Amino acid sequence: MLQFFKSLFNKNPRIQKVDLTKRFELIGRVGQGSMSKVWRARDSMTGRMVALKILDKEKTDKLNSRFKGLNKPTESEIASSLSHPNIVNTIETGYTLEKEEFLVMEFVEGSSLSFFIETQNETMQQQRLNFMIELGDAIEHFHSQKWIHRDICPRNVLISSDNHVKLIDFGLAVPNTPDFQQPGNRTGTANYMAPELIKRKKTDERIDIFSYAVTCYEMCCKKLPWPEGNSLEAVVQHINNPPNPISSHYPEIDPQLEDFIMKGLAREPADRWSNIRQMTDRLREIAPDISSVKVPPRPD
Repeated sequence: MLQFFKSLFNKNPRIQKVDLTKRFELIGRVGQGSMSKVWRARDSMTGRMVALKILDKEKTDKLNSRFKGLNKPTESEIASSLSHPNIVNTIETGYTLEKEEFLVMEFVEGSSLSFFIETQNETMQQQRLNFMIELGDAIEHFHSQKWIHRDICPRNVLISSDNHVKLIDFGLAVPNTPDFQQPGNRTGTANYMAPELIKRKKTDERIDIFSYAVTCYEMCCKKLPWPEGNSLEAVVQHINNPPNPISSHYPEIDPQLEDFIMKGLAREPADRWSNIRQMTDRLREIAPDISSVKVPPRPD
């Protein structure tokens, strides 16, 4: 009898499902990841314009099955734990009538960092260091909450209309704990994967440091440190070949900035920056030598 009452009161709380078609006016698609769709939507309850992200249940379940027995947090749980000016703000989370997880986030007017890398326009030329610093600050906060992002790359970074970074997409993130650091789970975007991830070795937050350095490299010269490719054969180059110096693509680069980025690309995690705070501190230190643009202050 005692066991019966324990099981009765230990049941998971009933999840309230939301009819999104009644709650939101879907205005248009603004993005689609490998496991989700994102809509620009108007919330009928508040009149507010938001970004509505709906996760594909089948693909999310398949990802979570890689962590069987580990009780992997949901993207909603991860997103709700974050509060930083350079990370997209999550307003609400829930489940649809079809049991799909959804997130209601602030709508960021702007463009993907990929656009600025591709065009290398005036904004990129003037704000490059600021973008690097703000992205580093966002990753630092992410790590301070004991998460590993696992998919730092330009398509997961938005630049707002007033030129501020917003880190998005936490679908591949995991806790930075021993259970989730174990070898074997190769997830992420191929060209930004750290060597230890490709080789299915033990990982920690330094895989994000590597991906961040690749992103900074690309921001400088519109090139990747290795020939681009999405096949396993292409990403194996991260293991077997040293990265091309940035100065081979961008001779005018300040040597201090080149050294900063190349250290983040070290093959061995122990040879990289040991944490992202070291990187943002170094960027703020060298920024006055490189750019006349005012460097953003460190967030509280």
